Amino acid sequence: MDHQLVGLMETAPKPGGDVPHKKNKLQSKRKKPRRYWEEEETSPTAAGASPGPSRSKKRKQELRPRRPKNTHIQKKSRISKKPQVPRKSGERRNLVPQRTLSGAQDPFPGPAPVPVEAALKFRRIDKSKKLLHSKSKTRSRLEVADAEEEETSVRAARSELLLAEEPGFLEGDDGEDTAKIRQADIVEAVDIASAAKHFDLNLRQFGPYRLNYSRTGRHLAFGGRRGHVAALDWVTKKLMCEINVIEAVRDIRFLHSEALLSVAQNRWLHIYDNQGIELHCIRRCDRITRLEFLPFHFLLATASETGFLTYLDVSVGKIVTALNARAGRLDVMTQNPYNAVIHLGHSNGTVSLWSPAVKEPLAKILCHRGGVRAVAVDSTGTYMATSGLDHQLKIFDLRGMFQPLSARTLPQGAGHLAFSQRGLLAAGMGDVVNIWAGQGKGSPPSLEQPYLTHRLSGHVHGLQFCPFEDVLGVGHNGGITSMLVPGAAEPNFDGLENNPYRSRKQRQEWEVKALLEKVPAELICLDPRALAEVDVVTLEQEKKERIERLGYDPEAKAPFQPKPKQKGRSSTASLVKRKRKVMDKEHRDKVRQSLEQQQHDQEKKTKPTGTRPSALDRFVR
Repeated sequence: MDHQLVGLMETAPKPGGDVPHKKNKLQSKRKKPRRYWEEEETSPTAAGASPGPSRSKKRKQELRPRRPKNTHIQKKSRISKKPQVPRKSGERRNLVPQRTLSGAQDPFPGPAPVPVEAALKFRRIDKSKKLLHSKSKTRSRLEVADAEEEETSVRAARSELLLAEEPGFLEGDDGEDTAKIRQADIVEAVDIASAAKHFDLNLRQFGPYRLNYSRTGRHLAFGGRRGHVAALDWVTKKLMCEINVIEAVRDIRFLHSEALLSVAQNRWLHIYDNQGIELHCIRRCDRITRLEFLPFHFLLATASETGFLTYLDVSVGKIVTALNARAGRLDVMTQNPYNAVIHLGHSNGTVSLWSPAVKEPLAKILCHRGGVRAVAVDSTGTYMATSGLDHQLKIFDLRGMFQPLSARTLPQGAGHLAFSQRGLLAAGMGDVVNIWAGQGKGSPPSLEQPYLTHRLSGHVHGLQFCPFEDVLGVGHNGGITSMLVPGAAEPNFDGLENNPYRSRKQRQEWEVKALLEKVPAELICLDPRALAEVDVVTLEQEKKERIERLGYDPEAKAPFQPKPKQKGRSSTASLVKRKRKVMDKEHRDKVRQSLEQQQHDQEKKTKPTGTRPSALDRFVR
């Protein structure tokens, strides 16, 4: 019995014998699992003996990113100890191939390269023009501006990939003329949403009509000769307001947003809101025939029967200037979207260009042998189309000497012209609308063969292409017609500038921003790029006048720099005092020399050689 107890005691486990020590227990808890980037250490004995952890635990361990052992991550200092060398834009940083969570390497590290042609399209700084004698501070500023502009162009080229929309086009079969394709055929071929944009408003009772689209292309306003005024969201066909002013309406224009509407009535100019409530009646603008709104300057330009071109600042409600064109009745007017210059057509066949900063026309172009009937300028400000009583339709280049590029004789002559955002030209001739297309945006339209043709139920009285939509709005005697013109508009819009889907809050914020960025009326000129350049001729003329006024050139000699002295005698006040003393002395010497030179020259003029002095010499000036 005792031997059995002794055997049991020998075989029984000791208390705390197999239980690990508390220190070893903590170390086992602190033991960190292997990371996904560490190599697996597998021994043949362990691999064959133990089945290993379950799949779920292994997956959790792999997805948990942890730092390997015996590694120390140093905190990056904001102030670098090494001098930073500016890296060129063309050089790519030698990046270490990064690993993903799955352990795979990125085969294309770093940002994607941008083609040079795509980036050059967004460049605005001309590197060919360099300052010959520029200071180091000016040179450094120019280098910084150049680097920022280059980075901006690369970003713009990268973001261009996000513009998924492409311009539409109309292409016929082999040998088919696209001008013979009717609007009904186009409506049947396009989708339901695009087909809903073609409609006719039968309003014969109050016609003929003038129309205008808002800058976002979402709203349409039209006014009839017999007083009918209406505004609607033409996409959803929701009517905003409809009134009858019981007076002839000659023209209608949206202001900076669709909330305000300007109407040129028979006597005065009236301002309405989008509910049809009259806000202002401007009696200083009377007998208005045409209206144009300059969105970046907040100016409403009006042409009247009396021959006056008036600029009204709608942000403050004051008339900026009233210019007398001295050419009789003004009923042909348009604006250049590129430089905000107003183009006026006159009865003597000329087109004059006006700016509110100058009382005389900036330029006069002789376009036709008879009176000018219509004028239009494309969105780039490069080409101008005119039509006259001589039945001629001409395209002019506004970049050089205003020479005509092409001309075409029309059977009836065009009474109304309009350019689209992509350079298509529409002309209204009686009850027919012809559209000509070019090679694309920035190229003149080809007048040889029309792109589209459409016949209306009445004579054309107004034309305008809808922004960001392949739609042409036509106002005529029978009402309003919305035509489908594939490839007319820009497919992508800037959501921060002209957003058709903006809310009321976004519109209010945009108005505040637009008012802060308002361009003064004095900056309107033919070439806006000249505003960023130095007027060398005027600068030299002012320098010459200054030299004549002072009698010497103050910039001919370098300014005096006093040497520093010891024992506290080089204070700022003493240095300025010594500079002024030397400057005053040099100034007195130069003035004395100039006076002596003037007296010497005057003596030579008053006392000619070979004559005896006379008592009357004192009266000679």
